[in-house]
Amino acid sequence: MSATYGGRRFERVVETVNAQRPDVVAIVGDLVDGEVDELREDVAPLADLVSEQGVFFVTGNHEYFVDTRAWLRHLPTLGVDVLRNERVPIRRGGASFDLAGIDDRTAARSGVPGHGADLDAALDGRDDAVPVVLLAHQPLQVEQARAAGVDGQLSGHTHGGQLWPFDYAVRLDQPVVEGWSQQGPTQLYVTAGAGYWGPPMRVGARPEVTVIELQPGRPTPPR
Repeated sequence: MSATYGGRRFERVVETVNAQRPDVVAIVGDLVDGEVDELREDVAPLADLVSEQGVFFVTGNHEYFVDTRAWLRHLPTLGVDVLRNERVPIRRGGASFDLAGIDDRTAARSGVPGHGADLDAALDGRDDAVPVVLLAHQPLQVEQARAAGVDGQLSGHTHGGQLWPFDYAVRLDQPVVEGWSQQGPTQLYVTAGAGYWGPPMRVGARPEVTVIELQPGRPTPPR
């Protein structure tokens, strides 16, 4: 979200999400590129998101370019729950899983006191028999998730490469640019996201709202 991406464009994204009738909405960081006072009206449609189990957010690196704490105070007023190295239970009928969320990997060096990715804290005390899905902004964070036996990770950060051939540069830093992959025991999905960073355009990187259907016993690639 920036001064050039808001208004009716963002309202359409919210409408698209709501049309899926989701159980859970996950926002995996890089939501904003400006201060709360600049973007207050632009992000207001977040309050219109509707889901059975809630709307959850984890920080991306862009949230640390601005007043992070101001945004983490403002988002809950719009009905968005911020997961900071913690988890919540998600239940539907007799099925359940843990939804965990950790800070972006740049958080520890951002200068914001108390911020930093801590997967151990997010998973501490959980029942290992219950599946866990992790929200972690950068795909690279799957390295720790894989070692911890996390079942699935949802990430963003790459913008799908945004401008071809920039996706080749992304591959030097991240294990996956977009889409579904199996990383050891952990399924990873990297969304290309709906917006952009820098130049207001995307070339060879289609924007997306991702729908993921969880089924027991076998991986189901998103649509």
